[in-house]
Amino acid sequence: MQTTTPPAGSRPEPHPERYPHDRSAAAPAFGLIIVGDEILSGKRADRHMPRVIELLAARGLQLAYAECVGDDPARITTTLARAFASGDAVFCSGGIGATPDDHTRQCAAHALGVGLELHPEAGRLIRERMRDIAAEQGRPYEPDRPDNVHRLNMGVFPIGAELIPNPYNKIPGFSCQGAGGGAVHFVPGFPVMAWPMIEWVLDHRYAHLFHRQPHEERSVIVFGSMEALLTPLMEEVERRHPGVRVFSLPSVDHPDFGRHIELGVKGDPTGTEAAYSTLVSGLALLDAKLGPEMVRKS
Repeated sequence: MQTTTPPAGSRPEPHPERYPHDRSAAAPAFGLIIVGDEILSGKRADRHMPRVIELLAARGLQLAYAECVGDDPARITTTLARAFASGDAVFCSGGIGATPDDHTRQCAAHALGVGLELHPEAGRLIRERMRDIAAEQGRPYEPDRPDNVHRLNMGVFPIGAELIPNPYNKIPGFSCQGAGGGAVHFVPGFPVMAWPMIEWVLDHRYAHLFHRQPHEERSVIVFGSMEALLTPLMEEVERRHPGVRVFSLPSVDHPDFGRHIELGVKGDPTGTEAAYSTLVSGLALLDAKLGPEMVRKS
Protein backbone atom coordinates (compact mmCIF):
# COMPACT_ATOMS: atom_id res chain seq x y z
CA MET A 1 0.00 0.00 0.00
CA GLN A 2 1.21 3.52 -0.82
CA THR A 3 1.96 5.23 2.45
CA THR A 4 4.62 7.86 3.00
CA THR A 5 5.89 9.84 5.93
CA PRO A 6 5.52 13.64 5.75
CA PRO A 7 8.64 15.82 5.87
CA ALA A 8 9.58 16.93 9.38
CA GLY A 9 7.32 19.66 10.66
CA SER A 10 4.98 19.46 7.66
CA ARG A 11 2.07 17.51 9.14
CA PRO A 12 -0.88 19.92 8.96
CA GLU A 13 -2.38 21.26 12.15
CA PRO A 14 -6.15 20.84 12.53
CA HIS A 15 -7.89 23.64 10.67
CA PRO A 16 -10.39 25.38 12.99
CA GLU A 17 -12.88 25.90 10.21
CA ARG A 18 -11.80 24.28 6.97
CA TYR A 19 -14.68 25.66 4.95
CA PRO A 20 -15.72 28.88 6.70
CA HIS A 21 -19.35 29.92 6.51
CA ASP A 22 -18.83 33.63 7.13
CA ARG A 23 -21.39 35.25 4.86
CA SER A 24 -19.51 38.55 5.04
CA ALA A 25 -16.34 37.01 3.61
CA ALA A 26 -15.59 37.34 -0.08
CA ALA A 27 -16.72 34.33 -2.09
CA PRO A 28 -13.89 32.21 -3.47
CA ALA A 29 -13.39 31.84 -7.19
CA PHE A 30 -14.40 28.40 -8.44
CA GLY A 31 -11.94 26.52 -10.62
CA LEU A 32 -11.73 23.17 -12.38
CA ILE A 33 -8.68 20.98 -13.07
CA ILE A 34 -9.12 18.04 -15.44
CA VAL A 35 -6.36 15.42 -15.30
CA GLY A 36 -5.70 12.87 -18.01
CA ASP A 37 -3.64 12.20 -21.13
CA GLU A 38 -6.78 10.82 -22.75
CA ILE A 39 -8.29 14.32 -22.88
CA LEU A 40 -5.22 15.97 -24.37
CA SER A 41 -4.72 13.18 -26.91
CA GLY A 42 -8.32 13.35 -28.09
CA LYS A 43 -9.14 9.77 -27.09
CA ARG A 44 -11.90 11.17 -24.90
CA ALA A 45 -13.69 14.51 -24.98
CA ASP A 46 -14.05 16.42 -21.73
CA ARG A 47 -17.60 16.45 -20.39
CA HIS A 48 -16.84 17.93 -16.98
CA MET A 49 -16.50 21.63 -17.76
CA PRO A 50 -20.00 22.15 -19.26
CA ARG A 51 -21.56 20.15 -16.43
CA VAL A 52 -19.68 22.02 -13.70
CA ILE A 53 -20.78 25.31 -15.29
CA GLU A 54 -24.39 24.07 -15.09
CA LEU A 55 -24.07 22.90 -11.49
CA LEU A 56 -22.59 26.23 -10.41
CA ALA A 57 -25.07 28.34 -12.39
CA ALA A 58 -28.01 26.51 -10.79
CA ARG A 59 -26.68 27.77 -7.45
CA GLY A 60 -25.95 31.34 -8.52
CA LEU A 61 -22.22 30.67 -8.89
CA GLN A 62 -19.79 30.87 -11.80
CA LEU A 63 -16.77 28.96 -13.00
CA ALA A 64 -13.80 31.35 -13.00
CA TYR A 65 -11.29 29.14 -14.82
CA ALA A 66 -10.52 25.63 -16.01
CA GLU A 67 -7.34 23.88 -17.02
CA CYS A 68 -6.44 20.46 -18.35
CA VAL A 69 -3.21 18.68 -17.45
CA GLY A 70 -1.84 15.37 -18.65
CA ASP A 71 -0.57 12.47 -16.55
CA ASP A 72 2.75 14.17 -15.81
CA PRO A 73 3.44 14.11 -12.04
CA ALA A 74 5.62 17.24 -12.03
CA ARG A 75 3.03 19.25 -13.95
CA ILE A 76 0.16 17.95 -11.82
CA THR A 77 2.05 18.84 -8.63
CA THR A 78 2.77 22.38 -9.89
CA THR A 79 -0.87 22.85 -10.89
CA LEU A 80 -2.16 21.63 -7.52
CA ALA A 81 0.36 23.70 -5.56
CA ARG A 82 -0.95 26.80 -7.33
CA ALA A 83 -4.53 25.80 -6.52
CA PHE A 84 -3.74 25.20 -2.84
CA ALA A 85 -2.10 28.64 -2.64
CA SER A 86 -4.92 30.43 -4.45
CA GLY A 87 -7.68 30.79 -1.87
CA ASP A 88 -10.04 29.36 -4.51
CA ALA A 89 -12.45 26.42 -4.42
CA VAL A 90 -11.20 24.00 -7.06
CA PHE A 91 -12.59 20.72 -8.33
CA CYS A 92 -10.04 18.25 -9.68
CA SER A 93 -11.22 15.25 -11.69
CA GLY A 94 -9.21 12.22 -12.71
CA GLY A 95 -6.12 10.33 -11.67
CA ILE A 96 -7.20 9.25 -8.17
CA GLY A 97 -7.30 5.53 -8.93
CA ALA A 98 -4.61 2.97 -8.11
CA THR A 99 -3.08 2.12 -11.50
CA PRO A 100 0.44 3.22 -12.50
CA ASP A 101 -0.87 6.14 -14.59
CA ASP A 102 -2.86 7.58 -11.65
CA HIS A 103 -0.73 10.22 -9.94
CA THR A 104 -3.17 12.76 -8.51
CA ARG A 105 -3.27 11.51 -4.92
CA GLN A 106 0.51 11.41 -4.67
CA CYS A 107 0.89 14.79 -6.37
CA ALA A 108 -1.62 16.36 -3.97
CA ALA A 109 0.41 15.15 -1.00
CA HIS A 110 3.61 16.43 -2.58
CA ALA A 111 2.05 19.82 -3.31
CA LEU A 112 0.89 20.07 0.32
CA GLY A 113 4.18 18.84 1.75
CA VAL A 114 2.52 16.02 3.69
CA GLY A 115 2.59 12.26 3.64
CA LEU A 116 0.08 9.71 2.41
CA GLU A 117 -1.87 7.30 4.58
CA LEU A 118 -4.87 5.01 4.30
CA HIS A 119 -7.85 7.03 5.50
CA PRO A 120 -9.65 4.76 8.01
CA GLU A 121 -13.15 5.49 6.74
CA ALA A 122 -12.05 5.20 3.12
CA GLY A 123 -10.54 1.82 3.92
CA ARG A 124 -13.79 0.69 5.52
CA LEU A 125 -15.82 1.82 2.50
CA ILE A 126 -13.49 0.13 0.02
CA ARG A 127 -13.65 -3.14 1.96
CA GLU A 128 -17.43 -2.83 2.06
CA ARG A 129 -17.45 -2.38 -1.71
CA MET A 130 -15.26 -5.46 -2.17
CA ARG A 131 -17.62 -7.50 0.02
CA ASP A 132 -20.54 -6.30 -2.10
CA ILE A 133 -18.79 -7.35 -5.31
CA ALA A 134 -17.91 -10.78 -3.88
CA ALA A 135 -21.53 -11.30 -2.82
CA GLU A 136 -22.80 -10.26 -6.26
CA GLN A 137 -20.43 -12.79 -7.85
CA GLY A 138 -21.40 -15.53 -5.40
CA ARG A 139 -17.96 -16.06 -3.94
CA PRO A 140 -16.38 -15.44 -0.53
CA TYR A 141 -14.71 -12.15 0.25
CA GLU A 142 -10.95 -12.61 0.62
CA PRO A 143 -9.52 -9.43 2.18
CA ASP A 144 -5.90 -10.63 1.98
CA ARG A 145 -5.99 -11.53 -1.70
CA PRO A 146 -3.37 -9.36 -3.49
CA ASP A 147 -5.82 -7.56 -5.76
CA ASN A 148 -8.07 -6.69 -2.81
CA VAL A 149 -5.12 -5.38 -0.81
CA HIS A 150 -4.08 -3.28 -3.82
CA ARG A 151 -7.56 -1.75 -4.08
CA LEU A 152 -7.05 -0.16 -0.67
CA ASN A 153 -4.61 2.23 -2.36
CA MET A 154 -7.67 4.06 -3.67
CA GLY A 155 -8.18 5.24 -0.07
CA VAL A 156 -4.58 6.35 0.50
CA PHE A 157 -4.92 10.12 0.68
CA PRO A 158 -2.81 13.06 1.85
CA ILE A 159 -2.72 13.21 5.63
CA GLY A 160 -5.57 15.41 6.87
CA ALA A 161 -7.84 14.80 3.86
CA GLU A 162 -11.62 14.79 4.29
CA LEU A 163 -13.84 12.37 2.37
CA ILE A 164 -16.28 13.06 -0.44
CA PRO A 165 -18.94 10.31 -0.58
CA ASN A 166 -19.39 8.42 -3.83
CA PRO A 167 -23.02 7.30 -4.29
CA TYR A 168 -22.14 5.18 -7.32
CA ASN A 169 -19.74 2.62 -5.86
CA LYS A 170 -18.89 3.89 -2.34
CA ILE A 171 -15.18 4.50 -3.12
CA PRO A 172 -14.73 8.09 -1.92
CA GLY A 173 -12.97 11.13 -3.24
CA PHE A 174 -11.29 13.59 -0.92
CA SER A 175 -10.80 17.27 -0.11
CA CYS A 176 -7.69 19.08 1.09
CA GLN A 177 -6.95 22.69 1.94
CA GLY A 178 -3.58 24.37 1.49
CA ALA A 179 -1.83 26.88 3.67
CA GLY A 180 -2.82 29.59 1.18
CA GLY A 181 -6.51 28.84 1.73
CA GLY A 182 -7.17 27.05 -1.55
CA ALA A 183 -9.52 24.08 -1.15
CA VAL A 184 -9.20 21.34 -3.76
CA HIS A 185 -11.87 18.66 -4.06
CA PHE A 186 -10.72 15.48 -5.81
CA VAL A 187 -13.21 13.27 -7.67
CA PRO A 188 -12.86 10.42 -10.21
CA GLY A 189 -12.73 11.09 -13.92
CA PHE A 190 -15.94 9.13 -14.56
CA PRO A 191 -18.84 11.60 -14.95
CA VAL A 192 -21.34 9.16 -13.42
CA MET A 193 -19.33 9.36 -10.20
CA ALA A 194 -17.81 12.82 -10.39
CA TRP A 195 -20.93 14.88 -10.99
CA PRO A 196 -22.98 13.80 -7.95
CA MET A 197 -19.82 14.08 -5.84
CA ILE A 198 -19.28 17.66 -7.03
CA GLU A 199 -22.93 18.43 -6.23
CA TRP A 200 -22.42 17.02 -2.73
CA VAL A 201 -19.41 19.27 -2.16
CA LEU A 202 -21.30 22.33 -3.36
CA ASP A 203 -24.37 21.59 -1.24
CA HIS A 204 -22.44 20.67 1.92
CA ARG A 205 -19.47 23.04 1.77
CA TYR A 206 -20.64 26.10 -0.12
CA ALA A 207 -24.41 26.42 0.37
CA HIS A 208 -23.83 29.70 2.22
CA LEU A 209 -22.63 31.20 -1.09
CA PHE A 210 -25.64 30.21 -3.19
CA HIS A 211 -27.32 33.12 -4.98
CA ARG A 212 -25.37 35.53 -2.78
CA GLN A 213 -24.03 37.62 -5.65
CA PRO A 214 -26.72 38.27 -8.28
CA HIS A 215 -25.34 38.35 -11.80
CA GLU A 216 -26.88 39.81 -14.92
CA GLU A 217 -25.93 40.08 -18.58
CA ARG A 218 -27.53 42.56 -20.97
CA SER A 219 -26.60 42.37 -24.63
CA VAL A 220 -27.67 43.31 -28.14
CA ILE A 221 -26.94 41.87 -31.58
CA VAL A 222 -24.94 44.31 -33.71
CA PHE A 223 -24.88 43.85 -37.48
CA GLY A 224 -22.36 45.17 -39.99
CA SER A 225 -19.76 46.43 -37.54
CA MET A 226 -16.21 45.49 -36.58
CA GLU A 227 -14.79 44.97 -33.09
CA ALA A 228 -12.02 47.50 -33.71
CA LEU A 229 -14.67 50.17 -34.33
CA LEU A 230 -16.56 49.22 -31.16
CA THR A 231 -13.52 48.98 -28.85
CA PRO A 232 -13.40 52.68 -27.85
CA LEU A 233 -17.08 52.51 -26.85
CA MET A 234 -16.46 49.36 -24.82
CA GLU A 235 -13.56 51.01 -23.01
CA GLU A 236 -15.68 54.08 -22.29
CA VAL A 237 -18.49 51.96 -20.79
CA GLU A 238 -16.07 50.22 -18.42
CA ARG A 239 -14.48 53.55 -17.50
CA ARG A 240 -17.82 55.14 -16.66
CA HIS A 241 -19.25 52.09 -14.87
CA PRO A 242 -16.63 50.51 -12.56
CA GLY A 243 -17.43 46.95 -11.60
CA VAL A 244 -19.28 46.23 -14.84
CA ARG A 245 -17.50 44.28 -17.57
CA VAL A 246 -18.15 44.61 -21.29
CA PHE A 247 -18.06 41.59 -23.60
CA SER A 248 -17.97 41.10 -27.36
CA LEU A 249 -18.83 37.77 -29.00
CA PRO A 250 -18.38 37.86 -32.79
CA SER A 251 -19.93 35.21 -35.04
CA VAL A 252 -19.50 34.64 -38.75
CA ASP A 253 -21.95 31.80 -39.41
CA HIS A 254 -24.82 32.01 -36.92
CA PRO A 255 -27.85 30.08 -38.26
CA ASP A 256 -30.26 32.95 -37.48
CA PHE A 257 -28.23 36.17 -37.45
CA GLY A 258 -25.38 35.37 -39.83
CA ARG A 259 -22.31 37.55 -39.37
CA HIS A 260 -22.79 39.69 -36.27
CA ILE A 261 -21.41 40.71 -32.88
CA GLU A 262 -23.21 40.13 -29.60
CA LEU A 263 -22.17 43.17 -27.56
CA GLY A 264 -23.11 43.49 -23.92
CA VAL A 265 -22.34 44.18 -20.28
CA LYS A 266 -22.28 41.86 -17.27
CA GLY A 267 -22.04 42.17 -13.52
CA ASP A 268 -24.18 43.12 -10.54
CA PRO A 269 -27.73 44.03 -11.66
CA THR A 270 -27.47 47.33 -9.76
CA GLY A 271 -24.91 48.49 -12.31
CA THR A 272 -25.69 46.70 -15.53
CA GLU A 273 -28.83 48.68 -16.46
CA ALA A 274 -27.03 52.04 -16.49
CA ALA A 275 -23.99 50.56 -18.23
CA TYR A 276 -26.18 48.99 -20.91
CA SER A 277 -27.92 52.32 -21.46
CA THR A 278 -24.52 53.93 -22.04
CA LEU A 279 -23.61 51.13 -24.46
CA VAL A 280 -26.81 51.44 -26.52
CA SER A 281 -26.51 55.24 -26.63
CA GLY A 282 -22.98 54.89 -27.94
CA LEU A 283 -24.10 52.40 -30.59
CA ALA A 284 -26.74 54.89 -31.72
CA LEU A 285 -24.04 57.55 -32.18
CA LEU A 286 -22.13 55.07 -34.34
CA ASP A 287 -25.29 54.49 -36.40
CA ALA A 288 -24.97 50.77 -35.72
CA LYS A 289 -27.64 48.40 -37.00
CA LEU A 290 -29.08 46.58 -34.00
CA GLY A 291 -30.95 43.32 -33.66
CA PRO A 292 -32.56 41.50 -30.72
CA GLU A 293 -31.71 42.39 -27.13
CA MET A 294 -31.14 39.77 -24.44
CA VAL A 295 -31.10 39.67 -20.65
CA ARG A 296 -29.69 36.73 -18.70
CA LYS A 297 -29.93 36.56 -14.91
CA SER A 298 -28.37 34.15 -12.42
